[in-house]
Amino acid sequence: MQEQRKPTKHLTIYLLWPFIAVILLLAAAVWLFMHAERTAGLIFAAAALIDLIISLILFLSAKKAVDREALRFFNEYETQQLKILNELDTPLAFALKDGRILWMNQEFKSYLDPEDLKDPTVRTITPEMTPKRLPSEKDDSITVDYEYAGRVGEATFRMLPVSDLEDMQDLMHVKDQIDSFITMTLTDLTDLHQAQKENDDKMLAAGMIYIDNYDELMEMIEEIRQSLVVALIEQEINQYVIDHNGLIKKTENDKFFFAVRKCDLAEMEQDKFKLLEAVKEIDTGSGHKPTLSIGIGIDKKSYTQSSDNARSAISLALARGGDQAVIKNGDQLSYYGAKGEQPSKNTRVKARVKAHDLSELIMQKESIYIMGHKLADADSLGAALGIYKIAATLERKAHIVIGTVTANLRPLYLAFKDDPFYPKNLFVSPEEAIGSATADSMVVVVDTNIPERVECEKLLDICKTIVVFDHHRQTAVSIKNPTLSYIEPYASSACEMVTEVIQYTEANIKLTEQEANALYAGIVIDTNNFLNRTGVRTFEAASVLRRAGANITYVRKIFRDALEDYKEKAVIISRAEVYKDRFAITTYDGEHSQSPTILGAQAANELLNIDGIQASFVLTRFGNKIYVSARSIDEVNVQVMMEKLGGGGHINIAGTQFAHTNLEKAKNAIKSTIDQMIESGNL
Repeated sequence: MQEQRKPTKHLTIYLLWPFIAVILLLAAAVWLFMHAERTAGLIFAAAALIDLIISLILFLSAKKAVDREALRFFNEYETQQLKILNELDTPLAFALKDGRILWMNQEFKSYLDPEDLKDPTVRTITPEMTPKRLPSEKDDSITVDYEYAGRVGEATFRMLPVSDLEDMQDLMHVKDQIDSFITMTLTDLTDLHQAQKENDDKMLAAGMIYIDNYDELMEMIEEIRQSLVVALIEQEINQYVIDHNGLIKKTENDKFFFAVRKCDLAEMEQDKFKLLEAVKEIDTGSGHKPTLSIGIGIDKKSYTQSSDNARSAISLALARGGDQAVIKNGDQLSYYGAKGEQPSKNTRVKARVKAHDLSELIMQKESIYIMGHKLADADSLGAALGIYKIAATLERKAHIVIGTVTANLRPLYLAFKDDPFYPKNLFVSPEEAIGSATADSMVVVVDTNIPERVECEKLLDICKTIVVFDHHRQTAVSIKNPTLSYIEPYASSACEMVTEVIQYTEANIKLTEQEANALYAGIVIDTNNFLNRTGVRTFEAASVLRRAGANITYVRKIFRDALEDYKEKAVIISRAEVYKDRFAITTYDGEHSQSPTILGAQAANELLNIDGIQASFVLTRFGNKIYVSARSIDEVNVQVMMEKLGGGGHINIAGTQFAHTNLEKAKNAIKSTIDQMIESGNL
């Protein structure tokens, strides 16, 4: 290749300059000879001839020496260039289009394991970089992250034509006709990542711990034992935080503030906040177990924001029923605990306060819109009718927003729609509500707190005053900034909550028999005939409705199944698959029923009657979605399982939705969630 080298354009001009000077002298001699002194012209011609002879002699005698010096310069320049590349601190390699590495500098060689040096390719370090993914045009570059031999960093690939690397072909011993190379450079970020991790681990997380049932414990425990029980609880809390290198300060009788490093918080997460279970093991002497709520906030911006996140987390933990830990890291939320059934609180102070606040808001508005969740059930409709009764008693116009009415709900719906005692516009469609509602209207949401699940989500944007009544645990996607929120996870149903509110409303509301039937029906459906999630307050609400004239026989009759639906339910159950010897999973295409989701929920309840089944899951295809009904008795927390799939509910009654109609895919998602929870020790 050396003999093929040619001088550059500028060097050629420089070497030929003497001959150019001869031409200029001859031109001057001709002009002088023709237009001036002939003698001067002859003298210039002679000088040009002498210059030409001398230049030829010097050029011919020095040509070989000049060539030798030029070649020596080129070789030294190339050697220095390659030496610089070879000794470069950045790992550098040249590869072919198929990914084979032809040459690498010393830094790149030292990066590779000895075994990988035998036949290296770009996929040795970056397995995902197949030949199709490598750059295909000049100056194109692709950067990917890599993890190799305990090191992490970024690998950058560029395509360069052979002409740009011509001087290096001898070094790489390339014999084939190649039009381009791929350069691969590595940027090691291991130390940077390690420093960032160490800095991140040292970040302080703010936390709050509340004793959920402090007041109830003090009422139930003998006065002589109260100080002892409190001391035992505080000892467990203090010791747990200290064991994780944290600082803790008691702020009130039942409230604590603490701070831990993020790396120590990771240990708390790893042991799943065993403090929650440790406190419940304390013997109070009254049979009542103390429970804790823990809220932890993290934010990179400031400690103030971390503290604000902690407040949001503790509020969410309390709204979800307590006995759990919630971590808010920026916008991400993590939940721990709350595996068991939450005890019902005996105090009705909260219901009394909410009843007063609701009455005040209703009196300030001329129009109220009440809605539950899509595909309303008896609990949703019954609670809506209860809120309507409060508004009507306070002489305010109220409308219940309802879209699709399922076959099972139709008898209860028609009982009010066809009753002349109620206004014709008692029930309105979502479209009618959007057309008539104003910013000054109030919307009351019952039996859900997730905006995507409400009957008419646009009403939440139109109306400035929003009230939420729900008995499901609050999630990160709950309705934002409601004017009044009453979320009571201890309640069996929304109808139970509304019945209590009706009791404490100062307007002295008198329920009709039909209204009592609707509220009673909601409790019956959500408790599966008082078999699930029933507490003292559930039966007290039922007794209030019975005194108001609720007809148990009527309620039972309106929810009887048609023969075809009963047969369909039997088919769903017969198709059930027992997974892991304790989970019943079945699917239903919903083609032969007007209320497929209701049948799915009923089938899920029936599957729990099979010996050995701890939880049941019925996947029902309806419209363009798949609805999942999850049920359990006491061994499995289906609410946590459904939350992992974007849903929610209660410990033994929960559900979720899939935004597709592939039953097999949805079924595999349920199984995968079960496997993950078993592996993590949550089942």
